[in-house]
Amino acid sequence: MDSVEDERRGFRRASWVNVLGNVAKIAVEGAAGLVFGSVALLADAAHSIADLIASIVVYIWGQSSYDEPDDTHPHGHDRIEPLTALFVGAVIALLGLNLLYRSVEGLLTEVDVTFSPLLLGSLGFAIVDMYLVYRYTVAINAELDSPALSALAADCLNDIYTSLAAVVGIIGVAFGQPQLDPVAGGLVSLLVVYQGVEIGRENVDYLVGAAPTPEKRTAVLDVLRSHPDVQGVHDLTVFYDGPVLEVEVHVEVDGELPFRRAHDIESELVDQLRGLEDVGDAHVHLDPSGIGEWKNQPDELER
Repeated sequence: MDSVEDERRGFRRASWVNVLGNVAKIAVEGAAGLVFGSVALLADAAHSIADLIASIVVYIWGQSSYDEPDDTHPHGHDRIEPLTALFVGAVIALLGLNLLYRSVEGLLTEVDVTFSPLLLGSLGFAIVDMYLVYRYTVAINAELDSPALSALAADCLNDIYTSLAAVVGIIGVAFGQPQLDPVAGGLVSLLVVYQGVEIGRENVDYLVGAAPTPEKRTAVLDVLRSHPDVQGVHDLTVFYDGPVLEVEVHVEVDGELPFRRAHDIESELVDQLRGLEDVGDAHVHLDPSGIGEWKNQPDELER
């Protein structure tokens, strides 16, 4: 993507495709479920109603992450997107629990459904529909790396899995074994809950300013250590500010350097750090070497 507006348009298209895909899935499965009394299809359609709500929330709310900083959000809107993804993750987990409940209920009660090839046809449509939406979302997100779109893509896969479980149930009805429906649904529901929890866990880290992996911190240190004028590095903090990383660090240089040269060193380090993958901003404070000002942590060059 060439600009923020291009990224916004890509995000808007991908989230809108998710909205339309869920609308089509709900209409087809809901109609077939009502006509033939299939609890599996009605449950799958109900599942997609919540997915539709999540897609609409992402479409409306998630675009705000591309807004420029303003008086009310001086650090930008980067945290809005993981907050949106956290909402989607919570919806997925709740839907998984609801599907698990329905599966257990199905095992304890008698299922009354009339088999028809149209039931399998509607499920086939739903699977193809969600697969196409998934592929499109992943293709757009390959450039955007959006947590909200990643959550929607994961939800598309969940829809495919739940539809496949419904296929097993409908085939069971055709062969006089309707209990296969709740059994398959129960297994899939556990996967859905797990994915919802994982999406939530990842985006909570983005929201609370968690530290990145040791590898990402090491990459930051490598940039600082490789500069020929850096004599010490201390009080380094690397943390998530939304889905991007923020770096704060004290760097020691020769205290006799001219002010303009010190300024150039600071600018070089900031530019190099911002060039790292996932780093959104960097704040470098220059200290004269050896005075130990604000040195609350050991020198990173001595580790």
